[in-house]
Amino acid sequence: MAEPEAVIIEAEEIEQGQDGDAKRERSTIEFPYLDLDAAVEVAKGVYKVGGTSCGWDQLAAQLKQAAAGGGFRLRMMTAKTFGLLTYGQGTVTLTELGQRLNDPQQEKAAKADAFLKVPLYFKIYENYKNTTLPPTDALESEIVKMGVAPKQKGKARQAFQRSAQSADYFWSGSNRLVRPAIKGSAGAAASPVNPEEKEEPEDKGKKEKDKKRETRLHPLIEGLLEELPEPKTEWPIEERKNWLEMVSGIFNVIYKNSDDSRGSLKVVVDKNSSAK
Repeated sequence: MAEPEAVIIEAEEIEQGQDGDAKRERSTIEFPYLDLDAAVEVAKGVYKVGGTSCGWDQLAAQLKQAAAGGGFRLRMMTAKTFGLLTYGQGTVTLTELGQRLNDPQQEKAAKADAFLKVPLYFKIYENYKNTTLPPTDALESEIVKMGVAPKQKGKARQAFQRSAQSADYFWSGSNRLVRPAIKGSAGAAASPVNPEEKEEPEDKGKKEKDKKRETRLHPLIEGLLEELPEPKTEWPIEERKNWLEMVSGIFNVIYKNSDDSRGSLKVVVDKNSSAK
């Protein structure tokens, strides 16, 4: 594929501009120049700004970065390499994995999956999973054999170790790569499924439908629904009116109006009418 190579080259060009070294060898395997924590910060920034997507400039402002700066571009490429987002035409969009990362119940599993999205990390994991990693110098030599440019082996190794720590792959020791055990999470795809615990087709379809609906909700709509009182409880008419007016205001923010439909909704309380 041409895209991973382009990402590697662009990242190395940014590094060259920062370090002033114009004679770098090109890497042939994709890896991030920053660690998983930096990618997580970017993905959570998208969620805070727009839920599942936001503008490039909006995200840069959220992260207090210059939108055209090399540092911000490097963060974006890092998050993309971990499979957390995509971007284009000035818009940044979370992937399904990036959305899971923003769910506290799935965050740990999502980080474990994101770690293996990086081609270099996946190759190291396949070679050394459930066993002891070689010492620093030997590990860097292996990284070079896997396709990392020799002058980048130190940065690649450091980002790898920090990312493995963040994703909890070092839970059994700092020199052993073992996938974390994650219970009760939809993201634990590596865990075998117990045949006796398989969901009925109807239940599975309902959950998939609910999940699809949840991912479409704008954060403002979610906040609006949280304001609703519990069913079968009292809710004064004036408070209902205020809530409906808030609905109107939020709709004006998140939906567009055509020129011939501009205006505002007005909620009127008719105290002479009675509920039937």
